[in-house]
Amino acid sequence: MVFVSHMLILYPTLRANVQWLGPVITRFATEKREVWLTIDDGPTEDTPAVLELFRSRGVKATFFVKGTRAAASPSLVQAMLDGGHIVANHSHTHPSGTFWCAPPGRIAFEVDECQRTIAQFGKTRPWFRAPVGMKNPFVHPLLSRRGLRLIGWSARGFDGVVSDANAVIERILPDLSPGAIIMMHQGGPQSLAMLTGVIDAVQAQGYAFVIPEDGALRA
Repeated sequence: MVFVSHMLILYPTLRANVQWLGPVITRFATEKREVWLTIDDGPTEDTPAVLELFRSRGVKATFFVKGTRAAASPSLVQAMLDGGHIVANHSHTHPSGTFWCAPPGRIAFEVDECQRTIAQFGKTRPWFRAPVGMKNPFVHPLLSRRGLRLIGWSARGFDGVVSDANAVIERILPDLSPGAIIMMHQGGPQSLAMLTGVIDAVQAQGYAFVIPEDGALRA
């Protein structure tokens, strides 16, 4: 019984998109063949190439950036915004191994420092994506007090851990539907190739990449 109770406690913290602790946005309302492309972990050195790819394919995306990287490369953040994309909060230092068990003070630091950094660039959307999508009972109340919403995903290719672009595409395509949220990364050796493959495959299915309004987001 003790083992079962511990698993019930850990399950909603270690598994992304679980709604037990509070709402996690996993799609948006639309009647069109539209999806939302979200890119984690930037800005990175491949940002100019990623932005050129998006420009050439007519893609609009949301970059969930790390605060430390945004502070170190403000010109890359500005380039994202100048390209018509949105920049949002992906924590300050991205403590992927400990965010799920972080105390309130640490969570507040991660959220607030990143928010302070990206706010310098102008208006941002009230969106936060947790490192690796993890959370704990302190996350939702803290986000609520700051007017932020926790953004998950509905289609994931595991592009951060695999190097085969075809495998990433094969994981994402079955989860596509109008209003799906695609989560990918930048900064890896194969990131640009994977993004190119996914964008081409998704557009071949007749989908457009859009940035939804906050009011259209759904848990």
